[in-house]
Amino acid sequence: QVQLVESGGGLVQVGGSLGLSCAVSGRTFSIYGMGWFRQTPGKEREFVAAITWSGLSTYYADSVKGRFTISRDNAKNTAYLQMNSLKPEDTAVYYCAAGYRGRGTPAQAKPSEYDYWGQGTQVTVSS
Repeated sequence: QVQLVESGGGLVQVGGSLGLSCAVSGRTFSIYGMGWFRQTPGKEREFVAAITWSGLSTYYADSVKGRFTISRDNAKNTAYLQMNSLKPEDTAVYYCAAGYRGRGTPAQAKPSEYDYWGQGTQVTVSS
């Protein structure tokens, strides 16, 4: 069984930065594509960013492009999301996810492409 644990959430002011981590255990981390999603009450889970198993390809939602950076360290079994220039609309619970669809699979934006999910970490951006 694969387990994902997010950390690094918290309260930050508008324009500030925050870094999230997602530690993965249970199986070989390096084969999984990783994604970050976020959700606010009453809304569907929203794609934020994704990265392939190799780390060579990334994909971002338009709303975070140029402000957020996804990365991974396969030696540490950890994925990251660096968030800069934060806005109030970035406030949400952030989830990391892992999925395996083959090594040739591009970075995925659909929640259905992921098999395992973390418990989420709250990010609050205050104005």
